[in-house]
Amino acid sequence: MKIVVQRVQEAEVQVDNEAVGTIGNGLLLLVCFEQGDEESAINRSVDKISKLRIFDDGDGKMNLDIHAIKGEILSISQFTLSWDGSGGHRPSFEKSMPPQEARLKYALFNRELRARGLVVKEGQFGSFMKVSLVNDGPVTFVLQF
Repeated sequence: MKIVVQRVQEAEVQVDNEAVGTIGNGLLLLVCFEQGDEESAINRSVDKISKLRIFDDGDGKMNLDIHAIKGEILSISQFTLSWDGSGGHRPSFEKSMPPQEARLKYALFNRELRARGLVVKEGQFGSFMKVSLVNDGPVTFVLQF
């Protein structure tokens, strides 16, 4: 399981030129499930994300988590994070989890975030999406579980 975490001032995802998810201050998550990812990875990732102290406190230090700032999450499925480019110039996605299984894991991931009291907006799994954001910092982390 791979997740790109971006601290944002705002973010939006569109499908067919219609906004399906919009947030203000918070986190944009690009979420990828790979073959063999288990539910325990979801639990670890949700725990990590909900406690990441990457928002500035009054002294300008990264010391606050998303709960402390009352931030929101925009969660986007992103299978291309599983790419393998070692065999040439065209990426391979053989490590990606099959779509039906990944859809279920992605839904569980988002439910678990909400169970932690977080506001979670989502993209549309399996759709061509346009994502726009204002990265705050920029602050970006790549997590792997």
